[in-house]
Amino acid sequence: MTITQQTTTVALVTGANRGLGLATARLIAETGATVLLGARNTAKAELAAAHLRDEGLVCWPITLDVESGSSIAEAAAQVEREHGRLDILVNNAGILPEATTPDAERPLDMGLFRRTFDTNVFGAAAVSQAFLSLLRAADVGRIVNVSSRMGSLTDQLDPTSPYAAMVLPAYQSSKAALNGLTVALAKSLSDTPVRVNSVCPGWVQTDLGGPDNRAAAPTTALEAARTVVRMAFVPADGPTGTFVDLDGPIPW
Repeated sequence: MTITQQTTTVALVTGANRGLGLATARLIAETGATVLLGARNTAKAELAAAHLRDEGLVCWPITLDVESGSSIAEAAAQVEREHGRLDILVNNAGILPEATTPDAERPLDMGLFRRTFDTNVFGAAAVSQAFLSLLRAADVGRIVNVSSRMGSLTDQLDPTSPYAAMVLPAYQSSKAALNGLTVALAKSLSDTPVRVNSVCPGWVQTDLGGPDNRAAAPTTALEAARTVVRMAFVPADGPTGTFVDLDGPIPW
């Protein structure tokens, strides 16, 4: 890998070897940016990055397990060594184990809660913390947290919501917590050029929701990624501390 020139945008997408993460990496790379595809499985990250490079995009794999402190630290050190800064961080890595767990075993299952929060909340917080100095070294650092409308407390209580019937306590509360992290980071970084926002990509055709999700979901990964990428490139005076989807702001 060659050292990125200072004029080139450097982006890191977690959970980028497939689905929404891969689509997001592709769209960011199509702007001319250098994109680092983070994944816990190095071989899968290498394969995905190689496919994108075959298309002429500047993409490189980086081993990053968001549940491992040592893996996160090693990835941050690698980015600092090879690039010296990070312009965009997309906290995309997420899990939804409740989708494939029988209903009778789901309510307030502490194992599910711990697994879900370890990735969806603690992972995003740990990665953001580790890369914060590199984001602050950029002209305009951006953090995009991939959330969900199901993390909106207002939406959960709205009987007209298309998600009103969904009861996924671990996933829904993890995304609400992630939104809280977005607000806290935005406030604590308000005197810096770093912008922090939450994005709901919609119901996406990925493997996240189990084997039947691809057929049921209405939105392709590429379509969903456009909302994520839009927030990844907000201008210096753009929004921070917001929660949006393709149609605009979402109530907290």
